[in-house]
Amino acid sequence: MVDAMTMRADLEYRSIPRMALESARRFGDAPAVIDGDIVLSFNDVADVMQRVAASLIASGIEPRDRVALWAPNSSAWITTALGIMAAGAWLVPINTRFRGAEAADIINRAEVRTLFVTSDFLGTDYLSMLNAEASTPSSLTDVVKIPTPYEGDDADWRDFISRGRDVSQEQVHERLSMIGSEDISDIIFTSGTTGTPKGVMLRHGASLRCYESYNTGFCLGEGDRHLIATPFFHCFGYKAGWMLSLLVGAVTIPLPVFDARAAIEIIERHRVTHMPGAPTMYFAMLDEPERVEHDISSLKTAIIGAATIPEELVRRMLIELEIEHLMTGYGLTENHALGFFTRPDDLPSKILTTVGQLAPGLEARLVDQDGHEVGAGTPGEVEFAGYARMAGYYNDAVATDQAFDGDWLRTGDVGVLDAEGYLTITDRKKDIFVMGGFNVAPAEVEKVLVRLGGVSQVAVVAMPDDRFGEVGAAFVIPRPDTQLIEQDVIDFARLHLANYKVPRKVVIVEELPVNATGKVLKSELRRRLAEETKLRGG
Repeated sequence: MVDAMTMRADLEYRSIPRMALESARRFGDAPAVIDGDIVLSFNDVADVMQRVAASLIASGIEPRDRVALWAPNSSAWITTALGIMAAGAWLVPINTRFRGAEAADIINRAEVRTLFVTSDFLGTDYLSMLNAEASTPSSLTDVVKIPTPYEGDDADWRDFISRGRDVSQEQVHERLSMIGSEDISDIIFTSGTTGTPKGVMLRHGASLRCYESYNTGFCLGEGDRHLIATPFFHCFGYKAGWMLSLLVGAVTIPLPVFDARAAIEIIERHRVTHMPGAPTMYFAMLDEPERVEHDISSLKTAIIGAATIPEELVRRMLIELEIEHLMTGYGLTENHALGFFTRPDDLPSKILTTVGQLAPGLEARLVDQDGHEVGAGTPGEVEFAGYARMAGYYNDAVATDQAFDGDWLRTGDVGVLDAEGYLTITDRKKDIFVMGGFNVAPAEVEKVLVRLGGVSQVAVVAMPDDRFGEVGAAFVIPRPDTQLIEQDVIDFARLHLANYKVPRKVVIVEELPVNATGKVLKSELRRRLAEETKLRGG
């Protein structure tokens, strides 16, 4: 475990790509990434990173330009992301579940110049979806297909790499040396209370310092095997995932799509020691019939990424998977996804009921509705201060101002601190809910569903779900003289939204409950769902 008093990776490395270079020097030809039949050493990762950076420089990419990456977890994702940052550009990861319109919106608003994309993955052609949009992103001047273990033809990638043949390593290092710890590393888009995704600007130094701090709980070390099925387009798979592995000398094993049986087989084959995951992933592994036929005893450390965690899941992981160190935690992208987490010596009761104590170097407080700090045992909104706060939302000064209360970052999450400083998340002030580890903004779903012919009004709320924690339920008012059925709404949602945003329940209604000002009373809709569940005996 790293000593919290000596942690300052931001001062030692300054930037994420410089850390990758130093890790190559420290760990050399030791395996850094195992991706199917592809094995990259730490030297290989640094070499490909520099080749990507050289080709981007040759292509005219300048510091602070935005470059997007739209692809599933893979070794190429890692080296491409590092190359983007080494060129001084700002990485813009795009959610692999997005449809064409959603991706085009991100590319437009981030003013992306170059897009790296997988052409075909599991029957989804990302580029075709993007090209099918009526309005092509105006800033986009270059599209490059990245190679993956599941695509045989990498001619486009070879052509891209050849662009950098006249850019020297010295030129790349000069560009890289210009990056400071306070410079932006990436813009990660996350849903806001308005339903419009906002680009969270995160920094190189804070990213390194945050996950060196996080590792006082996760305890990943040199030579450990780190299975990462959590998506790289999010901090959980990226910064707490492969970036941390590079920092400490561990092996990253990316999984492009989570499948319980495949994960179990990989754990056995590669003797995986560490794994992050959402509750749904672990439930699937526990319930996989063939699990007992495999030796997964090497898996000793796991973290569950969710603000609220079913106690039954924790018990089953400790008993059935024999996890020695089960870590829970809480954070938000706007704070580099860091906040509270449990430590290896925490009592099982704390792991079962809390998200741990505050991360080293951060400040947190709980405040009431008037902004006054509350004490232990009293519910309040969680706010953060300190080095981990975002630099702001990209091109959105109004939303940035609204996110802060002076020096304090608002979270919209309500929790209770106990006398020892352990936090329990109890509620959300926001309408946003979390479905299987993914944030869903009801307003964003409503904006899409109301475009369906025959729909007059829509209200989307969360409803409890045993496996996913929460799922969406849509209450829909049809237009007069329109024949509209529940399946029509679901089919339309599947066509235009990422699958985790698609409502699992649709209720056709004649009217919605509203207050005197006409605002929909979503609390009434949630109450109705709860009563229906109770009547069914759920």
